[in-house]
Amino acid sequence: MKIKTKLRLGFGFLFIIVLSFGLIALFFLNELSDKSKIILKDNYKSLNYVSAMRKVIDENTFPLPTNAAQIFEQNLKSEGANLTENGEKVAFQKLENTYKILNSSATNARENGIKNLRSALQNIEAVNMKAIYDKNEMANAESARANLYISIAAVLSFLILFTFIVNFPGFVANPLAEFSSAIKQISRKNYKQRLHFKNHDEFTELADAFNGMVVKLNEWENSNLSKIKSEKSRIEAIIAQMQDAIIGLNEKGEILFLNHLAAQLMNLDEEKIIGQNATELMKKNELLKRIIKPETADKTLKIYADEKESYFLLEHREIIIPNYEDQDEKTLKSSIRSAGSVYVLKNITQFKELDEAKTNFIATVSHELKTPLSSIKMSLKLLNDERVGSMNEEQVQLLTHIKEDSDRLLKITSELLDLSQVETGNLKLTFAITRPEDIVQYAVDAVKFQAEQKSIKLEINCDKNLAQVNADIQKTAWVLVNFLSNALRYSSEKSKVVIDVFQKDKFIQFSVQDYGKGIDEKYQKRLFERYFQVPTDGQNKSGSGLGLAISKDFIEAEDGKIWVVSAIGEGSKFCFSLPVVASV
Repeated sequence: MKIKTKLRLGFGFLFIIVLSFGLIALFFLNELSDKSKIILKDNYKSLNYVSAMRKVIDENTFPLPTNAAQIFEQNLKSEGANLTENGEKVAFQKLENTYKILNSSATNARENGIKNLRSALQNIEAVNMKAIYDKNEMANAESARANLYISIAAVLSFLILFTFIVNFPGFVANPLAEFSSAIKQISRKNYKQRLHFKNHDEFTELADAFNGMVVKLNEWENSNLSKIKSEKSRIEAIIAQMQDAIIGLNEKGEILFLNHLAAQLMNLDEEKIIGQNATELMKKNELLKRIIKPETADKTLKIYADEKESYFLLEHREIIIPNYEDQDEKTLKSSIRSAGSVYVLKNITQFKELDEAKTNFIATVSHELKTPLSSIKMSLKLLNDERVGSMNEEQVQLLTHIKEDSDRLLKITSELLDLSQVETGNLKLTFAITRPEDIVQYAVDAVKFQAEQKSIKLEINCDKNLAQVNADIQKTAWVLVNFLSNALRYSSEKSKVVIDVFQKDKFIQFSVQDYGKGIDEKYQKRLFERYFQVPTDGQNKSGSGLGLAISKDFIEAEDGKIWVVSAIGEGSKFCFSLPVVASV
């Protein structure tokens, strides 16, 4: 039977019960009403007739006057037509005979006739009063019977309706509860769950479809379980054999996996810590804390491993998986969620050692080259002295070229020495509180001769009453000299270079603006990398590619920032800022 049919039959049954109770109550109430009407109808008329005749007798003497006689005879006639009770007819005949005798009797016999007339009226009244009492008792009995039957019908209706209300929703609710329980079991991967309904309705069809789905899920689970286990074993083997230390956490912050190398570095038992909370482990393991919650932005970790100090590069990756939720019947709402984190420690000790060897080599070579270059410069200075002897024009040009090349080599060796100091961590800055104007003037004086040779105007825009900065004056001025040298190199003759110095928030900003060709945007991000040089057309001599990189190291060591703004055809603007000294 279909569920819709069950619902119709159920509500139809309720309608019949309510209708039956209403009809029973209506029947007994109608019968009670009829009994009440009988009591008030015939007997009430008879009592009125008797009362009217007694009034005539009380108010008149026999023989009765014509009007009184007419009233008495009219009521007597009406009473004769309303004889409804047992004994009332005999009493009426006695009344009628007594009235006739009284009208025809002599005066001395009338007194006894009036008594008989009154007695007859009293008999009729007594018969009707007794009938009223009997009918009232009968009506009371009928009322009690009606109340009893109505009460019984009400109780039966209540019991039936209550039973229906309690049991009928079960036809729908019980199968739904079984479906809900079965679905929860399936969500726990209990594919042995089955539903069995024998009502041959929609729930039975749905249960059959559900059972079929469970069978398919069970088959799919069994067919893929071995494959999943195989893939899991393969992944575990790959992680175990990786040359890098690797640690995996799930979304709850628990250790999901780690390979033997990671366990060895942190001195942990890889089998015992799987599933443990990483936060609790970090309290006992300082290296794990440095890996998961590093205190600095430096991703290079120095760890004692392989009986020596080793260097590892820390890489952190979030495990992101898609999460699909049903938005409606036609579309899907897609989102992503984190399933945990992976931390990888790459051993870069070999590269670090090579880098240190390279730095030491550069420092040694630069230091060794600096002495002969200085001697060459001294010799060139002596050759230019006329007291040694005069030279022709070609010899002077040759000496000029030699001097330029020696100056360039000396600059490169100085930059390489500075770079080696930065890379080895031996960079020493001599901080002093100074005025920004002094730094600018120091730099301008250093490049003034170079600007005059190309007839380039140096325009200085420096705000008045600037706050002081805490910096290494020589190295900061060297950065500004490097900016100005580059600007002069790439500016055309008789142009200008603008130097701006102003305070912005809590920083003093220095900038050098030239109006040369500008720098392509694709090269701007790499300008401050070591050994990077912007491709040129060959007209300008290229430097070592270290000046801007060293400038960046100097400024950042002073807690400042350095950047460039440039566009093709509009020139370039190199800037750096230093924090002001807090006023006392």
